[in-house]
Parts: sequence; C-alpha cells; structure tokens
Amino acid sequence: MIRLTVLPLWIAAIAAAQTFEVASIKPNAASDHRIQIGFQPGGRFVATGITVRLLIAQAFNIRDFQISGGPGWLASDRFDINAKAEAGTERIPPDKLRPMLKALLVERFQLKFHLETKEMPTYALVAGKGASKLVKSEVQGQGPGPRTQMRMGRGQVSAKGIPMAMFASQLSNQVGRNVEDKTGLAGNYDIDLNWTPEPGQGFGPFGGGAPPPAPNAVAGAGGDGPTIFTALQEQLGLKLESSRGQVPVVVIESISKPSEN
Repeated sequence: MIRLTVLPLWIAAIAAAQTFEVASIKPNAASDHRIQIGFQPGGRFVATGITVRLLIAQAFNIRDFQISGGPGWLASDRFDINAKAEAGTERIPPDKLRPMLKALLVERFQLKFHLETKEMPTYALVAGKGASKLVKSEVQGQGPGPRTQMRMGRGQVSAKGIPMAMFASQLSNQVGRNVEDKTGLAGNYDIDLNWTPEPGQGFGPFGGGAPPPAPNAVAGAGGDGPTIFTALQEQLGLKLESSRGQVPVVVIESISKPSEN
C-alpha cells in the first residue's frame, strides 16, 4: 500500500482552481431516491437527489469502491445542488468540472482526505475462446468522437463506436472492480450487452455497490437470465479474468454536512 499525503499541496491548488461563482446546496426531501445530474445554459451544474459519495466519485473521476472511510450518511443523505460557473461560461467540460466539484466539497463539506494506492482484486477483459462476436463499428477514428453513443440501463449496455478501453471502464461500474482492457483489439465497436443484474448491482456511475458474482456463475439473481460474466462470453465472445492490481483510493479523513447557503 502506498500512501500519498496531498493536503498541503491540495490547499494551494484549491486557491488556484476554478470554483463555482455561486452554489446552492439543500437537503433533498423527495422519497423516490431518483438521482439526476445535468447541465443548463449559462454554465450551470444541477444535481437532484445526489449523495456525497457519488459527488466524490464524480469529482475525483473514480468509482464507489475507490472511496474509503467516511460516515454512513455519505451514501444515505441526498442533496440538491444548483451551482453556477463564472460569467461567460456556456457549458462546463469534465476537465474543468472536476476541480470545481473538489473545491465545493472542501469549502462546503469541509472534506479532508488523502490518496492511497492499494492492491485490490481487479478484472482483465480478454478475448474468449472461439470466434469473436464483436461488431466492428462504422464509426472509427482515434478513440471516442462526436458520433460515439452509449446508453446504459440496469442490466444493459448499448453503445456505438466505442473502443475496448472505454467499454472496459464501463464494465468497472457493473462489477465493482477495476477492469483493464487486455483484449488487444484496436478500433471502435458497436456493443449490445444484456444480462440479469445481481441484487444491488447498479449501472453507469452509480454501480459497483454490490459484491461481484463469481465469474463461473450462470444465472442472474432470479435464475431467469445470464450474469454479466456469462453474457459477455455468449453475446460478445469476451471474458473477465480475475486478477490483482494497484488501484487509486481516496481515503476520507473527515467531512461534515454542508454549510448553510
């Protein structure tokens, strides 16, 4: 395990980082547990029903299993955030949004943290035995482009024109471990994958909450459909192999409920 203390440098970075011009944070009173994240004209970031664990994951570009420590309310309490960037900003790109979210967490939630690298179970995405069932996309080029499309739902990934590295990254959200592309496949692919999720298994940036099923499992939670492991092999000709690797982790030292607006 490697620990990296970044607090002194982080404080200096926060002073220079781009921050929201104004931000409203309120407890979410709805009982439907719906989470919505979006952008509005004028450089506005709007999140409804978001948990602080998800906010941390978005800010550090990590997944839930890469967050260690912190009180239970980080995953249970939900908040509505309406934040506006500086004047003249039309849309906030991800590389600028993340430091702004980090600054928001430090200023309003009093987040203190450090970074560690831990050896953890991972998966390698590899080509399975037999003929490949992947469909080479008409959308090609260097990595994802403007014609790249991806739709994700519970037990479903539908994508057009994505490289294997991007697909592997999305699989990480489903299986609760880092997935590294080891297929050796170049170019972009059209992917349609359907499986029966295990209890608690999510999708998109909200996934990874449940322990992953065994790679040799055949049926899903209800016994009426394949696990993601079986679906990968049967539908795409791919396989997830258990491995271990160094994974970056954000360790929460202390955090408080948000200050008043």
